[in-house]
Amino acid sequence: MSTPANAGRAPRSSRVRRTIAAVLLGTTVLTGPFLIANQSTAAAAESALTQTMPGSFADLAAKVSPAVVNVSTTQQAKAERGNPRMPGFPPGSPFEEFFRQFQDQFGQNGGPGGDDQSEGPSEGQPRGKVGSLGSGFIIDAAGYVVTNNHVIDGADEIKVTLQDGTELPATLVGRDAKTDIALLKVKSDKALPALDWGDSDAARVGDWVMAVGNPFGLGGTVTKGIISARGRDIHSGPYDDYLQLDAAINRGNSGGPTFTLDGRVIGINTAIYSPNGGSVGIGFAIPSNIAKQVVAQLKENGHVERGWLGVKIQEISPEIAESVGLSQTKGALVAEVTPDSPAAKAGVRQGDVILAYGGKPVNTLRDLTRRVADTKAGDTVDMTVVRKGKETTLTAHIAPLPAEQRMAAAEGTGPAAESAMETVNGLKLAPLDGATRSRLGLGEGVKGVVVTSVSPQAGDLPVRPGDVIVKVGDHSVTSPAEVTKSLHEAEKDGRKAVLLLVNRGGNESFVPLKLVKA
Repeated sequence: MSTPANAGRAPRSSRVRRTIAAVLLGTTVLTGPFLIANQSTAAAAESALTQTMPGSFADLAAKVSPAVVNVSTTQQAKAERGNPRMPGFPPGSPFEEFFRQFQDQFGQNGGPGGDDQSEGPSEGQPRGKVGSLGSGFIIDAAGYVVTNNHVIDGADEIKVTLQDGTELPATLVGRDAKTDIALLKVKSDKALPALDWGDSDAARVGDWVMAVGNPFGLGGTVTKGIISARGRDIHSGPYDDYLQLDAAINRGNSGGPTFTLDGRVIGINTAIYSPNGGSVGIGFAIPSNIAKQVVAQLKENGHVERGWLGVKIQEISPEIAESVGLSQTKGALVAEVTPDSPAAKAGVRQGDVILAYGGKPVNTLRDLTRRVADTKAGDTVDMTVVRKGKETTLTAHIAPLPAEQRMAAAEGTGPAAESAMETVNGLKLAPLDGATRSRLGLGEGVKGVVVTSVSPQAGDLPVRPGDVIVKVGDHSVTSPAEVTKSLHEAEKDGRKAVLLLVNRGGNESFVPLKLVKA
């Protein structure tokens, strides 16, 4: 499970030396010149490795630590009987339930965790103040401080403590829940140190990093490690693209910076993966290239404005790739185009596969989601799409992201005329009549064929009773007979799978249906 980190061991040069020594010992039976060449190569390799392994992080820590701060908050709260809130987390937060489990297991203040250090009234006590501790860092000498949104969420008072112990009241400039970033402002009579952003896109797996923060409220603490992985999706939000670190990250580290060896901020420590609430060497940081764009908007506007294209998209599975004629499982499949949206005006159609956006490849859904979100409203962007096996370029004028629409879901089927029903490929199909439409909660604009049952002998099929098949391949269907005909034609053409457009509870998506011989 992933846990906010308010969220290894690096290889030692001595181990490298021992390994190289073992290699040299193994080559002593060879001729002299060859041995010398191998010794020279090994020595060069050891020298290069040693140069990238700092003997000490002391100079780096001394340079950056003055700009790293502790963030503490207080809020008026009353414990809720039977379902206590976790301070610092919004209701329904993916992290809230995690900490509730540890609260139950270890007590309010005594147990391990992954993020904010919090304390407050126990169950049934009267209303009182609840505290939360986290970390942050100064990015502007004028007093702008970056931290995590979940560190300050719901706070009535926010206080920033500098390295020298100076306490400063902070005001909230703006926050963005979707990326879990908040920007604070403090006033100081003395000049404040500030940090520079690094380039997270240039970071490589295996690069050294150093984290500084306030674990467990202890105060400024330095840990080191490497970047273990890039592009991690921990299912905390729509813009997940975390750096994974093995530097020790614990409760209270949230909002603190991770540095490159040249002292630039490459990430904001946000979450950890932990079975016990403490650090196990798997921490997650928001990449600096995402953070600095969000922070810039918060500083200028107090909120984040994201671009909007107006499509619902799906991942490309191997079955879908085969169905639409793609050689690789890359891109984003357009499941639905919002009417009068930038995508609709650009000519994007349902079933298109978006392979590139703004000149950059779209390998996964997150690639497209993040790039559209980062596009300013009013900008014009070219997209490469595949339609019926052919690539084409479309131009979209990006609009601001509108309010999110509420999604409805419904299941169940209604009666249908048995004479019009058919069974094909393990699916029992019926026409979409008025009674069925009403039970499924579908509008009059939805056309298609209802799946009334799925045969257990058909194996694991991607459709279920209550689904409405809208299209088989490129062909719209309105009767069970049309579905049967289209599936039989695909089978005669030697295809192993066919793409279905399915409406489930009012939401359309594509699913690959493997063809089963009758």
